[in-house]
Amino acid sequence: LDLTPKKIHKYGRPMLNDYGETWVYAYLPDMTMDKIKSYVKAGTGWDVSAAGTVVDPNRNLVAIKAKLNNQAEQPKPSFWVVTEKDSAQDDVSFSRIGSVQEVHSDTSQKRIHRGVGIFSVSMEVEGTPNFKPSSHSGEVANLVFTLVSVRTWGITDCIAPIVHAPMM
Repeated sequence: LDLTPKKIHKYGRPMLNDYGETWVYAYLPDMTMDKIKSYVKAGTGWDVSAAGTVVDPNRNLVAIKAKLNNQAEQPKPSFWVVTEKDSAQDDVSFSRIGSVQEVHSDTSQKRIHRGVGIFSVSMEVEGTPNFKPSSHSGEVANLVFTLVSVRTWGITDCIAPIVHAPMM
């Protein structure tokens, strides 16, 4: 999960609007993304669009744009950190330190965190209420990832963060 600072436009506005409040980048192995795409194709017949993703072929990673719930009636995604590890049994316990938005505002946490992200995933396709889209129309589906919770084992310096709005 990428909580690093992002570039600011020369007029003082962030180049990535609402980053850390309504969305963040999450990194996953490209093999995992390929598997998700194959599941969608097998289950629905739809191909998955690359919109909202950034591929890093040097690290074999894909950055996905993950939405964050930020409405008052919706629970904000939880951020958990390792508190202790029992080396004899490989048991790990985590402690909740706040929401992703709260952790993003903490300057000591503005790093790339490695761990496990839990997402809800939905699919968007073009269509109207009177027209049911079919996978045979040649269109692609967009996957929407919404971050529910993060369990982090710490930070990593092995990934170059995205600091500006890449061409997508």
